Amino acid sequence: MGLNDKIRYVVRNRKARHDYTIQDTIEAGIELRGCEVKSLREGKVNISDAYAVIENGQLYLKKLHISPYKMAQEEIDPLRTRRLLLHKKEIRKLTAEIEQKGKTLIPLSIYFKGNIAKIELALGVGRRKYDKREAIAKQESDRRIRRAIRKDI
Repeated sequence: MGLNDKIRYVVRNRKARHDYTIQDTIEAGIELRGCEVKSLREGKVNISDAYAVIENGQLYLKKLHISPYKMAQEEIDPLRTRRLLLHKKEIRKLTAEIEQKGKTLIPLSIYFKGNIAKIELALGVGRRKYDKREAIAKQESDRRIRRAIRKDI
């Protein structure tokens, strides 16, 4: 990472860590048009419904909503399918992982690394309702333990 590679987050998918058990993460580039980049810089993006799929040896991001840039001259579909940029070796590895039962590629965050738009993808397994309750109960108990330790010190 160089001096100009400062990371500036645009959006994070907070719901993803609640709904999925994250097993692995990977960084990918996003193929965007010029006016989409400007909308991203303004933070006009919704990542909560988005997911990634592998089709014909390429990785695509679906249901990512980037609002149209108001000064743009061309009209672009805000929900269009966008190609993600990864090496073929990484795509093959992800394909093998996804073929296992119940695994999905979920976007965790979109950010700028220098001037380049990047996306952090997670390989996750969907949680059931009772799993979510267990996770919340564990977080609350951990929080109580930390408070108790802090009061003793």
